[in-house]
Amino acid sequence: MRPMRLRSGSRLAGLLVAVTATATALAATAIGPAAAPASAAPAEATSPQPGDACTRADLGTRHPYITSTEVSPAITHFKGWYVTEGTTGEQAVTTTTETTITVSVGLDDTIEASFAVDTLNKAGVTVGLSVKLESSTTSTESNAVTWNFNQPGYYGVYKGTKKVTGTYGSLNCNRAQQSDGSWALRWTEGPGSGGFTTYTTLEEGAVRCQDQVPAGSVMAKAQSLLDCGSPTAKAAHPAGAVEPAAKQAAERLAAHAAPADGPSAERPGAVARAALNCQPTVYKIEVPGKPLSWGAPLLANDGVRLRPSTIFSAHLDNWRLCDVTESNGVLEATLWNWGNGGCATVAAPDASTERAILTTASCAEDDLQRFYIYRDVPGSTSIGVQNKYTGSMMGHDRYADGEFVRQYSSGRQDGTGTYNLTGV
Repeated sequence: MRPMRLRSGSRLAGLLVAVTATATALAATAIGPAAAPASAAPAEATSPQPGDACTRADLGTRHPYITSTEVSPAITHFKGWYVTEGTTGEQAVTTTTETTITVSVGLDDTIEASFAVDTLNKAGVTVGLSVKLESSTTSTESNAVTWNFNQPGYYGVYKGTKKVTGTYGSLNCNRAQQSDGSWALRWTEGPGSGGFTTYTTLEEGAVRCQDQVPAGSVMAKAQSLLDCGSPTAKAAHPAGAVEPAAKQAAERLAAHAAPADGPSAERPGAVARAALNCQPTVYKIEVPGKPLSWGAPLLANDGVRLRPSTIFSAHLDNWRLCDVTESNGVLEATLWNWGNGGCATVAAPDASTERAILTTASCAEDDLQRFYIYRDVPGSTSIGVQNKYTGSMMGHDRYADGEFVRQYSSGRQDGTGTYNLTGV
């Protein structure tokens, strides 16, 4: 008997994977179209690990690391289909959406920031699969499957994929005291963590109850939806669509009732605080070895820029650390500007935007106005600054008078996210 043909992406292109079958059946599956979206790289030998040494230039950067993964087959489109004598041959079957998988990192399903892409790439490397690295959802895939049915029978026509989920943490460079009392810069676990979801390229095919299929495969998942052994599978039936099997209906209901993928570790939690309790020391946040430093805006629609510090700066270059706490060697503080009386923040509408501008606003109990400060070893004033809510590091595109200070999800890897916190 000729094996059934598998198509993916178009009727003329696909990858055929033959699966050994019983004397009465052959089953097959395929991996989707050749023009697939970006996928995970094979390896990342230079990815930092907790405890590895870092440098002063790394203070304004961060990297994701994968803390757990799970791979499970998922059926995204399905249709029970009955083929009778005389109705074999190539047929186009319109399937029904079974479940929808959306690529996401943390709370964001818009995959644009470098940290999110890096997270998905590392997840793919961890599980050894080529996964989606950009904004994508299975609901945008065509639900039509064209298949050559060369034997009568009760079929499950499907599209499916391997769903990859898990959790990640964030590595930041910060001072760490060694066993001998000395200090060094190490990659340590930072506060940014959450869950991710992605998936591999869609497969499509058709499977019968009597076909032998690999355990744990997408095809086996599709076969389980047929409720093999039920009266539906055994009874004579007109050619064409079959009503959803009991298990298919139950799984669809469970999928629609399930909560969104991923833990809620990144959900904001504003800390209740009274009026700002600011430290007496006044600081400049300077570009190391150069005269420009953070200057707060005078106008509400402007942002924090690199400015020269002069007698005309009107204290817009002066900052205080307020409501300061420390955990595991990392400072958390509100940055209050002496010149305009506002607190540094990322505007709420821009919170998820890569390269959003740092600005100031009326001080409030808001995690967008809270920042983690990563410090060099004692004796050095070098720091990295991270927004608590967005998880992004502060930096600038280029060194120039008037250049905005912006947020970067992975920080500035060229060291331009390292500043000096210099007491005035």
